[in-house]
This record gives sequence, structure tokens and C-alpha cells, in this order.
Amino acid sequence: MGAGHAHKLYRHGHTPVHALPPHCKLAATFAFVVVVVSTPREAVWAFGLYAVLIAAAAAVARIPAGFLLRRLLIEVPFVAFAVLMPFVAEGERVEVLGMSLSVSGLWGAWNVLAKGTLGVAASVLLASTTELRALLLGLQRLKLPPLLVQIASFMIRYGDVIGDELRRMSIARRSRGFEARGIRHWGVLAKTAGALFIRSYERGERVYLAMVSRGYAGSMPVIDEVVATRTQWAYAAVLPVTALAVCLMGWTL
Repeated sequence: MGAGHAHKLYRHGHTPVHALPPHCKLAATFAFVVVVVSTPREAVWAFGLYAVLIAAAAAVARIPAGFLLRRLLIEVPFVAFAVLMPFVAEGERVEVLGMSLSVSGLWGAWNVLAKGTLGVAASVLLASTTELRALLLGLQRLKLPPLLVQIASFMIRYGDVIGDELRRMSIARRSRGFEARGIRHWGVLAKTAGALFIRSYERGERVYLAMVSRGYAGSMPVIDEVVATRTQWAYAAVLPVTALAVCLMGWTL
């Protein structure tokens, strides 16, 4: 994990949020999501306050609203599922614009949309202010099982390599006049997938042997020791602690 690896979600900046240690941001994001999920769905006003907190954090991190909203499109499949819930759920019905909708389904759709959107927004904000390499270091600092961290590290490092290999194979097919136009060409695509799997497996073996020859014994060396001060932990705790206060009011009011 010594080399950097940029990703499309990351937005370079020099803000207080960018400067926080990655494990502080990971813990704060996880705590915030847990608090949001724990909030009763009937406390509609609480979710509005959570959105304000996310917007405030994005403003401090200088993440444009358009940038954040475009990344939220990843939850569209869940939105489609939520939209169907009022139509398929059972129980008490209510008329809305001439349509008979389930009351429990409406609450369920609201629950999925509100909590899902806030969770995705918090995750996008984390990814926008933290490099992938730093995220891995943060997970390592939080004592996530080392094997899982290593697997995630290799997935990040070699995902682009495998993608480039697939693009080269596609170019080679087109240069020979091949163009997939129907089910008859599925056999060729299946052979391509098989060849890509074999090449990836062989590459993995070569990488592993190279690591062993350099002294790998099941754990990766920690090149950058990431530490956090009490002040940085306090700054990171502002978001989840404020959200916790809102959640408690949601249960009591």
C-alpha cells in the first residue's frame, strides 16, 4: 500500500475534512450511518436535519452540490424498489392522486429513501475527501482483519490492470473483424471471459511469487503510520454526536 491510487470519487482539496486522519473519518461515517438507521421513520424532521448536517460537512470540505448529487445516482435501483413498495404492500390503503396506496408501503418507501440517501451521501462525502490508499490505511488502523485489507488493496490495484487487459482483447477482436451482434456470438464472448480469467489467475500467481521472494509472510508492512490526536477525533465526532442528539430527540418528542 505504498503507492497512491486515485479514484473518480476523490476530489483533491486542502480543507479541514481532507486533513482528518482516514480512520477518524471512517469511524465518524459509520457512527453517523448507524444513528440515521436507528432513527424512527416517523421523525421526518430529523432526516431533514441530517441532510443539513451532510450539507454543512460538504460545505466545509468544499464539495460542490452538483458533484455530490451526481454521485448519488448510484442509488437509483433502490429508489425504483422503494417506489414500488406502496403499490405491493398490504394493509390499510389510502387514495393519492386517484391511486390506492398502502400506508405501510408509503412509510416503508420513505424509510428506504431517507435512510438510504443519507447513508449514500455520507459514503460519497467520505470517498470525496479520502484517497483509496488512505482508506486502506484507515481500515488497517481500525484493526480490520489484515487479510481483508490486503484483498481490498489488491482489488484496487489490479482492477484497472484487468480492465485494460479486457480492453486490449476487445481491440484484438475488432481488428480481426469480429462484432457481437446476437446470441450466436456468445460463444466467442464466453471464450474471451475464460481467457481473461486464466490470464488474471496466472498474473496473480506471478505477483504472489514475487511477493514471497521479497519476504512476504502473510502481512503487509506498514509504511505510513497514521495517527490521530484528540483534537482530530473531536472534530470527526462532531457529525455523529450531533446526529445522535437529533436521533434521541426523534425518539422522545
